[in-house]
Amino acid sequence: MASAPQNPTTAAAAGDALRVADLPGRGRGLVSARSVREGEVLFSEPALLLYPSTLASLRAYCAACFRALPAAAAVPCASCRAAAFCSPACAAAAHPRVLCAALSHGGGAGLAAAAPTEAVQEPLLFLLAAYSLPDPALRAVLSLSSAPPPPPGAQDAAGLHAAVAALAPPHLLPAGFSPDLTAALLAKDRGNSFAIMEPYRPGMSLELLKARAYAVYPRASLFNHDCLPNACHFDYPDRPGTGNTDIVVRALHDISEGREVCISYFAANWRYADRQRRLLEDYGFRCECDRCQVESRWKDDDDDNNGDDGDDAMEEEEDGGDGGDDGMEEEGDANADGDDDFPHAYFFVRYLCDSEGCWGMLAPLPPSPNGELSHVFECNLCGKLRKEEDAMPDEGGSGMVH
Repeated sequence: MASAPQNPTTAAAAGDALRVADLPGRGRGLVSARSVREGEVLFSEPALLLYPSTLASLRAYCAACFRALPAAAAVPCASCRAAAFCSPACAAAAHPRVLCAALSHGGGAGLAAAAPTEAVQEPLLFLLAAYSLPDPALRAVLSLSSAPPPPPGAQDAAGLHAAVAALAPPHLLPAGFSPDLTAALLAKDRGNSFAIMEPYRPGMSLELLKARAYAVYPRASLFNHDCLPNACHFDYPDRPGTGNTDIVVRALHDISEGREVCISYFAANWRYADRQRRLLEDYGFRCECDRCQVESRWKDDDDDNNGDDGDDAMEEEEDGGDGGDDGMEEEGDANADGDDDFPHAYFFVRYLCDSEGCWGMLAPLPPSPNGELSHVFECNLCGKLRKEEDAMPDEGGSGMVH
């Protein structure tokens, strides 16, 4: 990611920062096990499951680590020839064996015929990667919370199961392979997969602002949602070295011990109706956070921007829920300039990226080893670095889509 700090996981010995808790009315979530400082790395976690977002991703990104493929030095997969790797080391690591076998049929022509659209490709690629996992890892995926059933006609589980059966050699599939297992896995994908995004660049069209890959991170999937989150996640897909697909979660501001730690499941500039629709359809709940309670009283204007500018930018899928944050309530009330219609405007001035068209989330860089705060913020989508003193409101307001 452009302008990323040299060591984004500094102070990442943060396994003690969070603990799992049962939260009344919301199931499991993550709460702070101690006081957390702004910018602190709460944890970093490798992916349990990693798979391409579409068949087109196989031509543009390494099939193992999803870095951008070098123009001339890509190493073709020796088995399927449809995927490629960025280095001999990634070629040795290979990619999911069931997916590789499915791609071996005519260079992937059979898979392309079974999944002619991107809407079908993503869940089919997920299944082929999931069925490649060793049994303990497959059980770990199945232990995650499930998304609610999709709307009728939104996802053909039976058709996807038939496609896997047709594409994958039977000896590579697990003993429990069945339509019920396929349906159960699809519910885990919808509720727990994080997008590894193509880093945003100024002037980038929305057509190019897409996910390179999707990943399942068991611990990160425990984060509940809040429309004014107190943490956000970063990925660094083009970072050199190992761990470039690890998820890194940082605190936006100080969090007191015992508070729930939440992220936003999508770009923070989405309007109320779009947020509620996505949360209800994909996660099965309506959000009643402080921001939603304020915005629910706003007049809905069909001519308003529909929020699509942020659709892919921070789209994350994990366990449903919503949480509050007393720290931001205090900050927002103290800095809202008496704006009763939107008392949390300060959040958007401080934490929403002001790069044109980006709408990523800004989080402080980690404190120094001696505990000194950085006062420099990093965008989790475009990688822009901004000094704290430069966080001044534009004349047009907060950039919030009403």
